[in-house]
Amino acid sequence: MKIAVLISGRGSNLKAIIKGIKSGKIKAKIPLVISNKKDAKGLDIAKKYNIPARFIDPAPYKNREDYDKVLIKELEKIDPDLVVLAGYMRILTDPFIEAFENRLINIHPSLIPSFQGLKAQKQALDYGAKFTGCTVHYVTKDLDNGPIIIQAVVPILPNDTEKTLSERILSYEHRIYPQAIKWISEGRILIKNRHVIVKNAEYGTLPVNPKLEDF
Repeated sequence: MKIAVLISGRGSNLKAIIKGIKSGKIKAKIPLVISNKKDAKGLDIAKKYNIPARFIDPAPYKNREDYDKVLIKELEKIDPDLVVLAGYMRILTDPFIEAFENRLINIHPSLIPSFQGLKAQKQALDYGAKFTGCTVHYVTKDLDNGPIIIQAVVPILPNDTEKTLSERILSYEHRIYPQAIKWISEGRILIKNRHVIVKNAEYGTLPVNPKLEDF
């Protein structure tokens, strides 16, 4: 399976996915990483593992649609089986989502549909929620609201800050994202409307549902 990864920042989820591939747990390769930020540390992580990595500057393009057209062309050159958003901080346009329908996934630091959009961890703290978590989902035209593959539940503590809560959630992101990608690579995903079923997975477990198998 060929995976393209879009990033904007530190690339910690990218690194977790690369480790899953290097360990042999995920039967895949990453032929391209693209960032919309020149100083994204994730670009250095990709280069460290000899993965082709490119910064594509949004500045010369007059709108998001024109920029996404360029991304589509670059991705089509490698014909990815899966496009993974790993901390990619731009809202994708409808034509991009249509170009990679059912092979475009994201991870969001909340239990969607709760706390969608930016600063989900802060949203959960400000709301006074007692639990939050992270979600791997397919990307649709509704922001942070696509069909859910896997979720992890994280408790919110009375003395939590945005930083401490984010770190606790991130530790699960690094496990559920590679797991979801492994299931996809194995052809175990069934999608019907909003419902995603992982064939032969164990459901009904906490704090992760369906149950982690490899990470």
